This record gives sequence, structure tokens and C-alpha cells, in this order.
Amino acid sequence: MALSRGGNNNNYKLENVEAEVEIKSNADKLYKVFSNQHHAFPKASSDHVHDVVVHEGDWETSGSIKLWTYTADGNVEIFKEKVEIDEANKWVSFTALEGHVLEQYRSYKIIFQVTPKSGGGLVKITIHYGKLNDNDPPPHKYLCFAINVVHDMDAHLLKE
Repeated sequence: MALSRGGNNNNYKLENVEAEVEIKSNADKLYKVFSNQHHAFPKASSDHVHDVVVHEGDWETSGSIKLWTYTADGNVEIFKEKVEIDEANKWVSFTALEGHVLEQYRSYKIIFQVTPKSGGGLVKITIHYGKLNDNDPPPHKYLCFAINVVHDMDAHLLKE
């Protein structure tokens, strides 16, 4: 799919990378943390997420904007995002507004969809992105970061 960005005549291709992560904790609890308890990430995943603050809105509402400080691939980065929450389908998306991720990608949206299963659940992580340059790599470092954060939160919830 080719999209035109704003008034710019440059087209770019929207691509995705994805992964699935099995969890052992309660899927509904994990979904709740991803949808409206982002303040829990620095405690549960301190090696990866250092801080999350509300920039506009609140912790619970779709459309709220948050600023994350995290480490991906050994580098401390920031990510200002707008959250979208779909309670019925148990997915949460974060669309990049500012931050390091936009140094390589014209657009970046990460989606976490949680599916309950007996004895835990499954988290599907999808990153939709548009490259700034054709030779830029896919955002595998951000996919690995997301997988690590899901594992950390899963382990944290199992301890509770």
C-alpha cells in the first residue's frame, strides 16, 4: 500500500513486523496494564522502561498522550505516543508522535493484542511502519524491546 504523507508528493510503503508471545499470567490483568496502567512498566521492566508520564489526558482514556523513556538495543530513547484502546477486541495501540523511532520511520504504530487462553494467554505484537529511506532496516530492535517488556510484565504479574 502506498500512502502520501501530508502535502508531500513522496509515497512510501507501509510495512509490518510481528511476533506472538505466550504468557502464563492472567491475560485480562496483562491487558489492563497495557491499556491503562502504563505507570507499572518502570517497576516491572526496569531494565527496559525507565519512565512513563502522562503528557495529555490520563492513564485510562483513548487519545491520551504519554512520554516514555526506555532502553532499546543498549540506547536510551524517548517515545511520545498517542494511545488507542479497543476493550472489545483487547488491543492497545501506540502511535508515535515524537521520539527516536521517527528518526528512521515516517510512521510507526505498535499494537498489542491480548488473547486469553487456558493457563495464560497469547500477546500478538504488530508494528506498522513506513521507512524514511528504502535502505533503513525494519524495526526489529523495537519488536525485540516489546517482546522483552511483555516477558517482564508477565513475570511481574506471576509474582503478585
